Amino acid sequence: MCVTCCVSFRSAPQSNRLANMNNSNNNEEEKKKKEKKDKKEKKEKKDKKEKKEKKKKEKEEKEAKEKEQEREKEKEKEKEKEKEKEKEKEKEKEKEIFVINPAGNLYYNWLFIIAMPVMYNWTMIIARACFEELQQDYILYWILLDYSCDLVYLADMFVRTRTGYLEQGLMVKDMKLLRDNYVKSFQFRLDVLSMLPTDVLYFIFGLHYPEIRINKLLRIGRMMEFFTRTETKTNYPNIFRIGNLIMYILIIIHWNACFYFSFSKSIGFGADDWVYPALDDPEEPEFGQPMRKYAFSLYWSTLTLTTIGETPPPALDSEFLFHVVDFLVGVLIFATIVGNIATMISNMNAAQAQFQSRIDNIKQYMQVRKVSKELELRVIKWFDYLWNNGKAQDEREVLRYLPDKLRAEIAIQVHMDTLKKVQIFADCEAGLLIQLVLKLRPQVFSPGDYICKKGDIGREMYIIKDGKLAVVADDGVTQFVVLGSGSYFGEISILNIKGSKAGNRRTANIRSIGYSDLFCLSKDDLMESLIEYPDAKAMLEEKGRQILMKDGLIDLDPANIKPEVKELEEKVTKLYSTMELMQVKLKKILGNYKHTGKALRQRITDLERLSGEESTLRKPEATVTSWEKKEV
Repeated sequence: MCVTCCVSFRSAPQSNRLANMNNSNNNEEEKKKKEKKDKKEKKEKKDKKEKKEKKKKEKEEKEAKEKEQEREKEKEKEKEKEKEKEKEKEKEKEKEIFVINPAGNLYYNWLFIIAMPVMYNWTMIIARACFEELQQDYILYWILLDYSCDLVYLADMFVRTRTGYLEQGLMVKDMKLLRDNYVKSFQFRLDVLSMLPTDVLYFIFGLHYPEIRINKLLRIGRMMEFFTRTETKTNYPNIFRIGNLIMYILIIIHWNACFYFSFSKSIGFGADDWVYPALDDPEEPEFGQPMRKYAFSLYWSTLTLTTIGETPPPALDSEFLFHVVDFLVGVLIFATIVGNIATMISNMNAAQAQFQSRIDNIKQYMQVRKVSKELELRVIKWFDYLWNNGKAQDEREVLRYLPDKLRAEIAIQVHMDTLKKVQIFADCEAGLLIQLVLKLRPQVFSPGDYICKKGDIGREMYIIKDGKLAVVADDGVTQFVVLGSGSYFGEISILNIKGSKAGNRRTANIRSIGYSDLFCLSKDDLMESLIEYPDAKAMLEEKGRQILMKDGLIDLDPANIKPEVKELEEKVTKLYSTMELMQVKLKKILGNYKHTGKALRQRITDLERLSGEESTLRKPEATVTSWEKKEV
């Protein structure tokens, strides 16, 4: 019992130890398991993160690829659009064919070509129809000429389909539009009528009836257009107009001569004194010759239409009627022609007549004022020089009808090189030079004339175009320097440089040796142009100051520099302008004050009215005093 108890007492702590050992082992296993679980979880988390990151990367890569694909698609679309645009441009280029400019030389030369067959038809068809020998003897030549003219007519129709026209200021070059424009025009109908194949009637009537080609005369508009273009292009329009009228007269006389011969043929040659003489008269056999037939008919037509000579009186009623019609046509046509010729001749002499009347007025004035003969002779010589050298016209008067841009371009071509010769204007802006060029005025001085004298106020500067000027002493004889073409003077005096010892006075006597052509630029014109170019003004004044310093003609002491009268005037005008502006502003403020006062009074009355209505509603028996209204 005791042993067993002892054993039991001994075995109890051992079992406890074993239990503790087991517990510790279990704890360690649990810890290991937890660690494994944690590691697994961490790995799983890492794997999940990695998977998520991979998925994100894959998505991003997919999105990037999709974006790249979209960009590539957009680029392809843009390329396709560009290709389509290029194709459209190519189509437009294909549509834009070679177009003849109606204002160009090619078109004018073609008008000359087409005018030739028109003139041929207008002169030869009637002659061949009335004078049979002319048609019969040269039938092959006429056929060749006729069909050559027809080919030119056809070519003219093609040229018309290629002749451009302006639409909104731009030349139309589309083939369809050009063709439609020609087809819709009235001239197209005339051209079609002129090309009708009337020559098939030759098979019915024979080759001796050229009048069946009368429709070819409908192209006269092309000949008239050629004459109009030539009149605008030529440098001698009046002479061309006279020649043109003479041509019209000859055509009318030619047609009347053909009608006279044909009318005589229908009545009978030699039937009376009025008609053409008999062809088989043995006493006058020359009347049977073709040349005499035309010459006699032309002579008779000229006498009748001009009513200059006498012709045999008509005998038959038809002859009387023909004669009357001839007289009426002759009177109407030649009245118009003579009137036009008179107008042209008067226009040709208009400039000379105007110039001569100017001279006559000056002569009359000098006679009334009893000017000396020597001075009168100088004035007349000066006018003669102007007329003989083509300088009688006023440039501004001639160019005033041109737009400003064209006038500036003409002035630049004519005067710019002259203006650039002036040293102080050499580096100026182009805009300023253009304005100054437009303000240059030509002046002509006769021998012995003084352009300026010492001590005169300098209001202009001069540039010598032609001629020679001499810088002379006070006696007017002694010459110091001779100025030639391209020289200039007076540029310093018009700049009003402060400190100049001479001020704006001339420092020398300058006299014209012979006839001299000068360009004049006034001080007012220069200052007006420099208002918009203040930097150029400062530069010009600095250049002028340097020139004066070289010559020792400038006073550098600021005490001696007096303000110019013009500067004081400018300051006063500025003060006046500021005062006027202040007055205008005060008037505006006063007007606003009155307006706001009225508005406030209106609002106060409205408030008083509203307050009165409220008080009556609240206290119907009470009355509102004026004092309460004011307080409200």
